[in-house]
Amino acid sequence: MDNSYRFFKNVDCEYFPCHKTDEPENFNCLFCYCPLYSLEDKCGGHFEYIGKDQNIKNCIDCILPHNPDYYDKVIGKLREANQ
Repeated sequence: MDNSYRFFKNVDCEYFPCHKTDEPENFNCLFCYCPLYSLEDKCGGHFEYIGKDQNIKNCIDCILPHNPDYYDKVIGKLREANQ
């Protein structure tokens, strides 16, 4: 997939890929920092709360925003949250 407004891959990044994946060629870096993180448990991703008080959101196993097919869902959730 070519770099575009829906997909960007930065293989020169020292953290690429920042999550485990079987398909690094399809790893989307567009949402390097997840824009859905602040939606807490309504983000739609795979996460867990960790820490002494279970108040740290750990998203290490979530690759949904890095899936090229998830772009529309991310944008939809952002629109929904801002209404």
